[in-house]
Amino acid sequence: MKAVVYKGPFEVAVEDVENPTIQHPNDVIVQVTSTAICGSDLHMYEGRTAAEPGITFGHENMGTVAEVGQGVTSLKEGDRVVMPFNVACGFCTNCVEGFTGYCLTVNPGFPGGAYGYVAMGPWKGGQAEYLRVPYADFNCLKLPPGKEHETDFVLLADIFPTGYHGCELAQVRPGESVTVYGAGPVGLMAAYSALLRGASKVFVVDRVPERLQKAEEIGAVPVNFAEGDPVEQIHEQTKGTGTDKGIDAVGYQATARGTDREEPATVLNSLVRTVRATGALGVPGLYVPSDPGGPDEQAKQGMLLVSIGKLFEKGLRMGTGQCNVKRYNRYLRDMIIEGRAKPSFVVSHELPLDQAPSAYDKFDKRIEGYTKVVLHP
Repeated sequence: MKAVVYKGPFEVAVEDVENPTIQHPNDVIVQVTSTAICGSDLHMYEGRTAAEPGITFGHENMGTVAEVGQGVTSLKEGDRVVMPFNVACGFCTNCVEGFTGYCLTVNPGFPGGAYGYVAMGPWKGGQAEYLRVPYADFNCLKLPPGKEHETDFVLLADIFPTGYHGCELAQVRPGESVTVYGAGPVGLMAAYSALLRGASKVFVVDRVPERLQKAEEIGAVPVNFAEGDPVEQIHEQTKGTGTDKGIDAVGYQATARGTDREEPATVLNSLVRTVRATGALGVPGLYVPSDPGGPDEQAKQGMLLVSIGKLFEKGLRMGTGQCNVKRYNRYLRDMIIEGRAKPSFVVSHELPLDQAPSAYDKFDKRIEGYTKVVLHP
């Protein structure tokens, strides 16, 4: 089958690889119909992780069940499904408590597994024609048959739940004001989720015009940090108090204002300044314990200079960590089905699988309006 294979920094190729097979009675094989390129994939693509050449990328996957293991009870061939990026067993302590992003079974020695991602277990990615899904009864979310809402449903694998998770971490409530740093796919989903949850005003901070335009189109207030300190801009529009809640949808590859120089803690420190005293921060943006490309020795070891004193002084609360997709995906699916949510507004390009190398290059460079790419094998 064809699959997107990592070759080295800034290089992927579509190559022939072995077809997945049923290895356990609880497996299914899914014929992939849609698979998205994630901002997290770019960390590996850029050589900013320990990823070795040969990894098949892709953790945002959906398709139809092509083969069913003997132990699977709730699925049959032909079922349309979407899979959380988290690979989870469903029965370990963390899974039982709802923390499926931190499964203790699927990646021995490390809490959490994922498709096609470095250090997240042996699970092949789904930027391919077929995907093996373990513990399929637990990991597959059934979808209505047909092709309706295809680009909405594929976002249930990661970015829509992750954006919603950012709001959950920040405990966004109806009527509150929210600042989202980053207008990439997750940031836009966080802003959209805040509005779905009833936020009165949502500010979105970025400097890419196409992304800020998307934010404005959904009813958020765009803040271009290239035009001035975003904290000051937001304080001017909130009578000096700042917003009730804040969300970091950027992570460790944040850049300092006015330059292209990376400053990994800049968003966290800006949020501490942006959010009012006794507010809360949600941090779904990715931070890593090891970054080979970090701008200094501390950053390379995942240690950042965060304004913890000001965070404490203001009595701010902070929630962090990757999304436990299964906690949200069923409800978000039903919102899509009922017409209450349409997250596919963030998708800028739908392309065949063989155009993946070009799509990675353009998405990484933030050019030609590339905000979110869905590949169709």
